[in-house]
Amino acid sequence: MNGSSATFDCRQAFAEALTTLARQDPRIVAVCNDSVGSSNLGGFQKEFPTRLINVGIAEQDMVGVAAGLANGGYIPFVCAAAPFLTGRATEQIKADVAYSRYHVVLCGMSPGMAYGELGPTHHSIEDLSWLRAMSGLTVLVPADPDQTKSAVKWAAESDAPVFMRVGRTKVPSVSEGQAEPFVCGKANVLRQGAQATVIATGTLVSRAIEASERLAEEGVSIRVLNMSTIAPLDEDAVIAAARETGAIVTAEEAIVSGGLGAAVAAIVVRHHPVPMRILGLPGFAPTGSNEFLLDHFHLNAEGIVAAIKELRG
Repeated sequence: MNGSSATFDCRQAFAEALTTLARQDPRIVAVCNDSVGSSNLGGFQKEFPTRLINVGIAEQDMVGVAAGLANGGYIPFVCAAAPFLTGRATEQIKADVAYSRYHVVLCGMSPGMAYGELGPTHHSIEDLSWLRAMSGLTVLVPADPDQTKSAVKWAAESDAPVFMRVGRTKVPSVSEGQAEPFVCGKANVLRQGAQATVIATGTLVSRAIEASERLAEEGVSIRVLNMSTIAPLDEDAVIAAARETGAIVTAEEAIVSGGLGAAVAAIVVRHHPVPMRILGLPGFAPTGSNEFLLDHFHLNAEGIVAAIKELRG
């Protein structure tokens, strides 16, 4: 990492980037579901009071309104807690946004288990599986503030439907030294290595780096890939990792049945089968703080180290 213990809330980086872009482009509007505060849109609302549409707690209407705005030439950023945006409005995301190819940016706030103490209804652990299956929808999971800002800018300019996780859990910077913090569809190689690869996304990226540093002290060379685009996935980076390092561990704050690990496994089994471990949630997640839940499911440096050692025998 960057040698600093500082951590950051990516929602703040998101809000700053969105407000900056809105000053430059009058087509950018925000649509939310009584989530001005939790989406960090207070500053945006103050500066652009007529460009924030609050539909109330009506997520299906929220996505439908955004599709209509996109059809009218606007660029709507739909901001809502990830479990409710992706769970309650799945059909509208599929039919009104993805299938219709409207330029709507869906921003899943506080994804994964960030709302841990509020319990299973507030976990957003299925979103990557649901949305990765939708044709034409780009799925992004920035890992730190720099990636978040770059992803917001890319999404505003993309002219395509996008879903982006915007993390609430504070994370360290992992982009220092990267010439381009975010390029859609491309993995960032954060550590070079030849004996195994960890492919991580979101909150698990910094933990993957920590695991690689621990293993380096034991003489084990681990490649670390920050996979910030889940769909479309960087197949070349995955195939290279399989061929050059011989083993892959994936790590994500999501269920394992359809997210990053499943996507990587599908590529590996077709092109260059190697031993794999998929770290994530097996299914239901209980109530508890985000840190407790990540540790409970071994989604930490220790869990990644253990998976690498298991693969290497």
